[in-house]
Amino acid sequence: MIRGKERFLTRLYMGVDFIFIQVAFLMAWFIRFNVLKEEDMGAYLPLTSYFTWNIVYSVIYILIAFLVRLYVSKRRMKFASEVSRIFQAHIFSMFALLSVLFTVKTIDISRLYLVLYFVLCVMLSVIYRFAVKQSLRKMRTKGFNKQFVLILGAGSIGKRYMQNLLNHPEYGLEVLGFLDDYQGENNSKIKVLGKLSDLNKILEEKIVDEVVVALPLTAYPKYQQIITTCEKAGIRVSIVPDFYDILPANPHFEQFGDLPIINTRDIPLDEFVNRILKRLFDIVFSLTAIIFTSPVLVIIAIGVKLTSPGPILFKQERVGLNRRTFMMYKFRSMKHMTEAASNTQWTVQNDPRRTKFGTFIRKTSLDELPQFFNVLKGDMSVVGPRPERPYFVDQFKEEIPKYMIKHQVRPGITGWAQVCGLRGDTSIKDRIDHDIYYLENWTLLFDVKIVVKTVINGFINKNAY
Repeated sequence: MIRGKERFLTRLYMGVDFIFIQVAFLMAWFIRFNVLKEEDMGAYLPLTSYFTWNIVYSVIYILIAFLVRLYVSKRRMKFASEVSRIFQAHIFSMFALLSVLFTVKTIDISRLYLVLYFVLCVMLSVIYRFAVKQSLRKMRTKGFNKQFVLILGAGSIGKRYMQNLLNHPEYGLEVLGFLDDYQGENNSKIKVLGKLSDLNKILEEKIVDEVVVALPLTAYPKYQQIITTCEKAGIRVSIVPDFYDILPANPHFEQFGDLPIINTRDIPLDEFVNRILKRLFDIVFSLTAIIFTSPVLVIIAIGVKLTSPGPILFKQERVGLNRRTFMMYKFRSMKHMTEAASNTQWTVQNDPRRTKFGTFIRKTSLDELPQFFNVLKGDMSVVGPRPERPYFVDQFKEEIPKYMIKHQVRPGITGWAQVCGLRGDTSIKDRIDHDIYYLENWTLLFDVKIVVKTVINGFINKNAY
């Protein structure tokens, strides 16, 4: 049984993290200086120096892991969020180590070793934490490591909360029963233990790990006494607001002076650290893409120039981050036309404006390649909601209530909606639903997943006209 030892397990993660960093150090050292060794190795530092800097990195990592809340309880945390925090902790630790090395003018450390060391640290951390998380989930599903929940309110809110727990046995949360002043009868699913006034008695008689308040707003005057009673007993309290059904998927609290404020939509990219990580990913990925596709870029440019008169690049105004407009680049795939016509006309099947070569590059999405330069400029991201023209934005925002939410992040070359098949002539509402899901559930791993799915699915777009 692990129940009651969650704090010990959380602290144990620190020690295991330290051990796995040492394993990564030994593996990186062996690969670099035994497998990939060079003839003249005299310029590099000895093993003892590498080990010293490895210890420095280990300490920095554990401190930063605390700052990014990697050692908090993860029972209900998505593994993707945990992976994102692991990556954040390692990348900032590596930057800190490089800063220290630069400050003390240590220049003889192998750069290949540092790359291997970083990659192995991240890989080992993710692998062992995934193994631990899966093991704990299996144990909880079988009834081990349980935590017991008492729900206050047997109405629709309380019943829905209980149903969520039943749908996720891997969380290891079991409902002891309900307290409710107006639900006097038990049934096979709802076990009412008493009234709200019996709370103190129930907490003394039964093992309760968490009290969930699922009461209507009319019971608000009772909240203070409920919280006081639970805190006096040392029991954690959670509140399901009566207006939860009108809130978006991920609201969160913010502090304004001494007032707590509910932010109706939690967007991970509002956090500075996440924005920096995404921007670094964008810069590295787009530079790499431009370098590797440069021969293709030249060939397409020649093809556009030879097959129709006019400029090689097509520049069009689009709406981006915070509703600011920018000029998006594409290879021209249509006959040269006035700006007013290109900004207000929707492309249709068998569009007479297309050139033969343009039809090919649109179908294969090769016309989108210049947008990597938009990414470098900061107008776009590699992954994000697709940007639209101002003319259609003004139209869609009146027809689709949540349409403008997507402009809270940079638009992307590819996105969650696109890899799910919502490209070209498809439902705008469905696209927005997918874009909002991406906004609220962003992680760096999610971006990588979308890029991989984009490559696997191929670049052929049957809806591209």
